[in-house]
Amino acid sequence: MIDKILIANRGEIAVRILRTCRRLNIAAVAVYSEADRHSLHVQLADRAICIGPASARESYLNQDKIIEAALNAGCSAIHPGYGFLSENAEFARRVLSAGLIFIGPPPAAISLMGDKLSAKELSISAGIPVIPGHMEAVANEEDAFTIAETIGYPLLFKAAAGGGGKGMRIVRQAGEVETAFAVCRQEARKAFGDGRIFIERYIERPRHIEVQILADAEGNIVHLGERECSIQRRHQKILEESPSPALTPESRSAMYQAACSLASKAGYVNAGTVEFIYDTNGSFYFLEMNTRLQVEHPVTEAVTGLDLVELQIRIASGEPLPFSQDEVQIKGWAMEARICAEDPERNFLPATGMITRYAEPRGPSTRVDSGIQTGSRVGIYYDSLLSKVIAHGTTREEARVSLIEALNGYHIEGVVNTLDFTTSVLCQPAFERAELSTRFLEEHFDGARQKTPPDPEHLSLTAIAAAIIYHVRNIALRESARPALRAPGLSRPEQASARYKVRAEDDVFDVRLWGAMKDSLWKFQVNGRTYEVETPPFELYRRRLKLKINGRTHRFRIIVESPYLRVSFSGITRLFDVMTPREYFLMHYMPRRDEKCVQNTLTCPMPGMVVNILVSAGERVFLGQNMIVLESMKMESGVASPVDGIVSDICVNTGQTVEVGDVLMNFKT
Repeated sequence: MIDKILIANRGEIAVRILRTCRRLNIAAVAVYSEADRHSLHVQLADRAICIGPASARESYLNQDKIIEAALNAGCSAIHPGYGFLSENAEFARRVLSAGLIFIGPPPAAISLMGDKLSAKELSISAGIPVIPGHMEAVANEEDAFTIAETIGYPLLFKAAAGGGGKGMRIVRQAGEVETAFAVCRQEARKAFGDGRIFIERYIERPRHIEVQILADAEGNIVHLGERECSIQRRHQKILEESPSPALTPESRSAMYQAACSLASKAGYVNAGTVEFIYDTNGSFYFLEMNTRLQVEHPVTEAVTGLDLVELQIRIASGEPLPFSQDEVQIKGWAMEARICAEDPERNFLPATGMITRYAEPRGPSTRVDSGIQTGSRVGIYYDSLLSKVIAHGTTREEARVSLIEALNGYHIEGVVNTLDFTTSVLCQPAFERAELSTRFLEEHFDGARQKTPPDPEHLSLTAIAAAIIYHVRNIALRESARPALRAPGLSRPEQASARYKVRAEDDVFDVRLWGAMKDSLWKFQVNGRTYEVETPPFELYRRRLKLKINGRTHRFRIIVESPYLRVSFSGITRLFDVMTPREYFLMHYMPRRDEKCVQNTLTCPMPGMVVNILVSAGERVFLGQNMIVLESMKMESGVASPVDGIVSDICVNTGQTVEVGDVLMNFKT
């Protein structure tokens, strides 16, 4: 068995690998950039070595420094995690040449399967169906037009060396070809150092299903079931589950056989994932093979009871697989939610900052893989993934409900994140019915908002949480005004009753409550419906609230934004205004101001680095025209002009780091 491993990664996957190393009594060495000096994976490792500045190219992608660190620390192996150098065949070769063990597949297999074109050719030779398309790299825009007309629209432009949604664009008509080709090639060069693009037919409303395989050096190959990964945004997965609710026994068996056959033909060793597109007719097509551990591997671990990192280490140590295919058992259902530092209300732009409050959900069916803690800083240099929450149940619905409850109890403050958005996807009726496709978010959401109204019952429960917090705070304020009558702590009358109008956006709830505060038992009526509510001991500035409502426990997140209360529950986040009936009546007679503001500045919508300035001072520009390109968390985004006007001055330079709200340009209008 390997005795000391260098983990060539950061964040939650580094922490995940560290925990298996600790359980197996394997010494673990972390590497870190200057930006990650105080990160969680650095604190948990047996030893940590700084490998360079914040830029990934100078640290986590610096092969020389990583291999040097492993040798100097006396490591016998390197685990690459996922991302960064995990699918870099040259890095794997260099690790082996240095006398170290690479915990992953052979370099030849990485090279073969990492190139989408050669992987498709191998799939065809193995008799596995592939998506129709052009099998060679496209030389230029003119060839792209010709190929597009031959295949027919819609098309998908893809980076040959790509992954993770980078260098990928859907093209629905001829007018989009030139721009899509240029953008894909530029993204591919920056992300992978390889600008080759190929074209294939885009299949409408497909499901994305992948098969986890394991192979040892003796030629034994097993599969560990499949994962459904259809809920995606910008080709990045958001929710995953195992097994898939779509597959029939016949299609499942055929997909397993195809995955194992492809791995065998590729000479594959270690853990890998074969990804397929599954169409509405029940046909599947080979998509790609990921020659590494997947982000979503915990759902497979949940249904099989296996530790994939341990198995990776054992296979890399030369051990054979410890079980046969017949001994692999899939039990129950598992779901995983990815939580990212992105702002759903601002088109999922990257978010940065410091984690000021942090509390993870707990429970026998809940697991959290996280790379953050209170005090962690989230910057612009790396991927936006903060953590993953995994829930397991005997059925799909049990797993879904368990995951919703876990996310309701997850508390992250200081950095805007996708926690509530992800929960709202889980609560969407179509998700509950397992009506999934890679276009799910496009069909059911308008940005971060569901196109269908949220569950009325969930809204009522959220109104109860807002009303109880407001009510208890008001009692405390009244009691504090009568010090002579106040007992130690919060003075609570035997009986309390009140009526409130609770407003959130266009929803108004008539809330009546009666309570014996001494024993925390309450009766609520919300728009005439009765609820029995049991409350915990109260704190005036409570951030998390657990209520037992009609015998079932629910968890809410509360932020006081005086005079309002922001409450989050089951994907619903609302700013509540709690009023007495008299205050609500008078509110309608308050004067309203309707002011229009002319915007003559271009402000920064997200933290990032200026990589390109597309206009010059004195140039006339138009509303919606891209003015500046920012790079943040490995993605490039254009910042559009808010006006028709003339650029009066440019306030930033290429290479400059900017924050949200910084002025980028000024206009004459």
